[in-house]
Amino acid sequence: MPIHVNLDIILTKRNMKSKALAEIIGITEANLSILKSGKAKAVRFSTLEAICKALNCQPSDILEYVEE
Repeated sequence: MPIHVNLDIILTKRNMKSKALAEIIGITEANLSILKSGKAKAVRFSTLEAICKALNCQPSDILEYVEE
């Protein structure tokens, strides 16, 4: 898939665990794991907004387009 999810990188830079982020943004750890792995087929803008707010970042910090 040409969209890469760099959520692990941002979490590491912010010294935050996935569990804490899931609690802050109000989704399950399982759903966050699906998003982090790049297996999600879609992401709601409200979820993306919550992630960006919690991690003080931009959507482009999390999602990256890479041609195959």
